Amino acid sequence: MTQKVLVIGAGMAGLWTALALAPGGHEVVLLERDPPSPPGGPDDAFETWSRRGVGHLRHSHAFLARLRLLIRDQHPRLLAELLAAGCRDLGFEGGLSDIQKRTYVPLPVDSDLAVLTSRRTTFELVMRRYVERQAGVSIRSGVFVKDLRVMPGAVPTVTGVVIEDADGRHELSADIVIDAGGRTSSAVEQLREAGVAIAEESEDCGILYYTRHYRLNPGASEPKRGKAPMTGDLEYLKFGVFPGDNGCFSITLCVPEIEEELRKTIVGPAVFDALCTALPGLAPWVDPATSTAISKVFGMGDLHSRWRDMAPGGKAAVLGFFPVGDSHVRTNPLYGRGCSFAAVSAHLLRDALNLFSDPAARLDAYQRRVEAELRPFYSVMRDADRSAIRRARQALNPSHRPSLKSRIARRFIEDGVAVAVRSDIDLLRAALRGFHMLEDPQAWLKRPANISKVLGYWARGRKANAAAYRPKGGPERADMLRGLGLSPELDVERVLAGRVR
Repeated sequence: MTQKVLVIGAGMAGLWTALALAPGGHEVVLLERDPPSPPGGPDDAFETWSRRGVGHLRHSHAFLARLRLLIRDQHPRLLAELLAAGCRDLGFEGGLSDIQKRTYVPLPVDSDLAVLTSRRTTFELVMRRYVERQAGVSIRSGVFVKDLRVMPGAVPTVTGVVIEDADGRHELSADIVIDAGGRTSSAVEQLREAGVAIAEESEDCGILYYTRHYRLNPGASEPKRGKAPMTGDLEYLKFGVFPGDNGCFSITLCVPEIEEELRKTIVGPAVFDALCTALPGLAPWVDPATSTAISKVFGMGDLHSRWRDMAPGGKAAVLGFFPVGDSHVRTNPLYGRGCSFAAVSAHLLRDALNLFSDPAARLDAYQRRVEAELRPFYSVMRDADRSAIRRARQALNPSHRPSLKSRIARRFIEDGVAVAVRSDIDLLRAALRGFHMLEDPQAWLKRPANISKVLGYWARGRKANAAAYRPKGGPERADMLRGLGLSPELDVERVLAGRVR
């Protein structure tokens, strides 16, 4: 049955929703507050596309295998257009350690573990133009969704929206309204004001992001991957290089909220580049002989994990309304799963709409499918955030002494799991399947054969495994801060005084 579907937002979640629903014969209208994409190519989009509704538009992005496989298998033309625009396919073999490279024999499954990388503006530009060509889809830009039209009842029903555009304020009716408006969407709050009870859990991610973009100089090549890590976690600082499109790349530095002095100064371009230069794996990338900065430092804060249950206890809280993407499930961008979550959710919604005609059954089926598919990844990420917040605080407390249990757990991860994954190619394949959302993220380590291998590497000891350890990613906290002209003692004093969470 053809239905009119209004989608709030034409970002990644909205575009994926359109791709998922349009083939079913629905009339899909995306309502986007921001201007349309610029007429030029990737560089024009990066420099001029104003997207106030997407705060992370110019932060680093890498698109996981789960999302890439959706594109490859269901939209091969889109994949071809992304690659033609300069997006890059980074294959499994590029992540092998020196130990693994010596004996590597490609397997067919390795092609499923590739990552797409580009500037977010490039990816979204190509995808938007692809979506605009699909039958049954239209995108209206410069449209502000001011309110939801909610019909009261035992279970309230959303029947449309109130919009404001160049022609003024008016109403649009719909059979289904989908909220793909992202983390700043107010749709759920409007439902609550109308008396809809929506269950929600939320936690602070405890971290802030800073990203700067660069372009390789004419004739320069990307630095070769050496022993110094291009990504790492120093506890007071997380870092990563993200190869992009058309000779561009970005670097993201993440700072715990508790590191007040560092987070206040890192937004300065000179400090940002000085930090990168002090990290052995990043220094070759920001060498003036290799690249030139093409952007300011973009900051992003107010990061929370959030899970909303639209059908608590199996009972639909509202009819005719479905959230997709960050307005439904929101996670720390550190793990790079936001776009994949949105794409997977859009297809789960498609399945629920195709299987059921009853509005309550549709919402219940959608929520249950999201729970089954995404909750394992959400829980792992939330727990990792809790651990990182705890470690960052402990690192600033000179009197802290880790318990025996925590020391053993850390040794197991560093001397067992990490060493095994960098030594055994099959273990790397297994771990990456969880990382890329191709199976439960913890499933690989619960298999007896895999845990036996990990324990075997751990039992060998550090000396026997010496070649499998990654070199330290950068200087100690005190040395880094002093090198930047900051006092490493200031935040310690605040922590001890209880003035920092």
